[in-house]
Amino acid sequence: MEIKIEHLNKTYGKRQILKDISLWIPAGIYGLLGKNGTGKSTLLRILSTLSEPDSGSVQINGIDISQKKEIRRIIGYLPQEFSVYPNMSVRMALDYLGILSELPSRERRERIGSLLKLVNLEQEKDTRFKNLSGGMKRRFGIAQALLNHPKVLLVDEPTAGLDPEERLRFYNLLAELAGDRIILISTHIAADLQAVCANAAVLFDGRIIFSGSIQELGKLGEGKVYSASVRL
Repeated sequence: MEIKIEHLNKTYGKRQILKDISLWIPAGIYGLLGKNGTGKSTLLRILSTLSEPDSGSVQINGIDISQKKEIRRIIGYLPQEFSVYPNMSVRMALDYLGILSELPSRERRERIGSLLKLVNLEQEKDTRFKNLSGGMKRRFGIAQALLNHPKVLLVDEPTAGLDPEERLRFYNLLAELAGDRIILISTHIAADLQAVCANAAVLFDGRIIFSGSIQELGKLGEGKVYSASVRL
């Protein structure tokens, strides 16, 4: 289980978003840290085959990214912004997405039932999507990303807008899902990575400026982070 990225480049218009990205991602939960606009979502879109690189190579479990159909069979993707028909119930929406994924009806029913339990949405299975809370929608997003039993799960800014309780619940869910699959989390919140990741890369201005363990990343901040009390 691995993702190998070599000398990847991507340009939109006159702006180069990704600049000579080379990265090796092993099984487990791997973090991609960087401020907004630095290219994280673009990289995940390329890995999910929704966008094509200008140059460079990507292999996921030995399959070249150009083999889109094969890649999509092993990929689950939760984008930063996603939606379904707002008046659909949670169960109906997952069933619809399962049909689009060409899952047989019996497998679809069994899979949806187990996923609703996994993400703790069983009690909301008949609730309309538009009436879900922000945290519930993120959990629904994980459920839809897992419909096809993916070996690789790509998650873009998963905890944006969540309260501390929902964020903790989301961390625990990702830890349960890790197993022998790759989970790649893109975020601008360092605490997200510290909570669940063993390894991470830092993306800045379209370039990888660090890749290694979370402990190594933490050491780079020693002596450079300060706390202060402010009277309001």
